[in-house]
Amino acid sequence: MAISVLAFTALLAAVGILRLCELGLSAHHQKRLLTMGIRRIPEPDFIWMVLVHAAVLLCSVLEVVLLKRPFIPMLAAFMISLFLAATIVRFWVIHTLKTLWTVRVMNSIQLRVVADGPFRFVRHPNYTAVFVELLALPLIHAAWITALVGGAAHIWVLLRRLAVEEPVLMKNRLYVEVMAHKPRFVPGLF
Repeated sequence: MAISVLAFTALLAAVGILRLCELGLSAHHQKRLLTMGIRRIPEPDFIWMVLVHAAVLLCSVLEVVLLKRPFIPMLAAFMISLFLAATIVRFWVIHTLKTLWTVRVMNSIQLRVVADGPFRFVRHPNYTAVFVELLALPLIHAAWITALVGGAAHIWVLLRRLAVEEPVLMKNRLYVEVMAHKPRFVPGLF
């Protein structure tokens, strides 16, 4: 097996481990919020979000190995840069939200409206960052089918998530005043 395939597999494994650690942090934050009387909003489609994330990691490796995708250094360098930038934004979101950050929808808006950090620019910076990560990761080793299908699947689960999350947020008058005029995902778009 080529060194690029081994390195790519190791990167995807590291991302998977990081995601598991984030799930642990999210569970810790969730428990704390629940003890404060904050309720979790039912998300019947949450499992699909988890499956899409896992599938992108697994299918990226499978596509590279089974379809013998080439390692293209210029493409890899650009996609690694994109992935790292998106990861930095995601960590910025987690740092900004602190104990309010969870992977589940929690009705924590009554605690405070977060409008600093990356939320100064868009309402959902985490979703933008995760989308870029899931698109860039497979393309590091030219797994373009996984990037396209994974990107489309992520858009589908994201729309389902937003159908649950945004009505909760928009019930808070302060949130509407502070955030509703901002774009959802990309600064300066719409």
